[in-house]
Amino acid sequence: MSETSQNSRILAIETSCDETSAAVVEDGRTILSNIIASQVDLHAQFGGVFPEVASRRHIEVIHAVVQQALEEAHMGLDNMDCIAVTRGPGLVGSLLVGVNMAKGLALARNKPFLGINHIEGHIYSLWLTEHVDEIEFPILTLVVSGGHTELYLMTDHGQYQHLGGTLDDAAGEAFDKVGRLLGLPFPGGPAIDKLAPSGSATAYKFPRAVMDDGYNFSFSGLKTAVSRQIKHFDKARLPVEDLAASFQTAVVDVLVAKTARAAEAYGVTAVHLSGGVSANKELRETMQTQLPLPVRYPPPILCTDNAAMIGAAAHWHFVNGRRDTLNIDVIPSLQLI
Repeated sequence: MSETSQNSRILAIETSCDETSAAVVEDGRTILSNIIASQVDLHAQFGGVFPEVASRRHIEVIHAVVQQALEEAHMGLDNMDCIAVTRGPGLVGSLLVGVNMAKGLALARNKPFLGINHIEGHIYSLWLTEHVDEIEFPILTLVVSGGHTELYLMTDHGQYQHLGGTLDDAAGEAFDKVGRLLGLPFPGGPAIDKLAPSGSATAYKFPRAVMDDGYNFSFSGLKTAVSRQIKHFDKARLPVEDLAASFQTAVVDVLVAKTARAAEAYGVTAVHLSGGVSANKELRETMQTQLPLPVRYPPPILCTDNAAMIGAAAHWHFVNGRRDTLNIDVIPSLQLI
């Protein structure tokens, strides 16, 4: 999929999990608006995302979020060239809310419609940053979030080779589960990231799983090891800082080792980090220190789920002539390739 000279102005919608987001993106690079209604406080009481609650909340706020995105961009639906939405992967109920909203808008205004892969959206979040003019293929991209830990070789726009992924828990999922074990607030990733610098990363020797010649990941054993270590302490005397630091370093070591090995094997020009866990300070710093090539990542607002990244990905499909019919359905386990 090569770049063309055609311009685009896209209204994008993202409702794959627990953020209701709408954005207006121009030419796949410029964010005219990016509204995100988070449900973090709503799900904190459950210690994780409750799917039925998430979908109901999407229904309640999606009209207002879309309207706000258009107003902030100082435009209306008639100014849009295309309506794009996350089709999958994600929670089926949440996805349906966004897809049905996008279909309705596309039908009402007779606009082209595109269903976009959520993971591809994360990858294209880098095209919304100041690094965009420096990007040259091939690129190694690590998508690391609450639901995904995947390594892709990207040789051109829309051209991906899946090198490996998680065999069980995603890295972000492991952060949330360990955060819950440590009594930290949901989501666990930001809480552990904030707490870890106060602890010792060498206090506990947690396992680094699947450290072989492949590019797959595994974090369930690490979570279990932390759980077993916690049982050695009274709850009131739990060394939370040391446990958080040792756990986080174990995750980062595996992510960096696999990424560095793949980057060398495939001769890439740069490594791109995306997804919620790409906001982790230790991951960013370690990756930059240990890899002898540019390591890029989006600002925090574009790390978590947002509609701007869906608009950025949609641009490259739109300008190369792709159009989806309104009878497509959501695919909760949608694969990128």
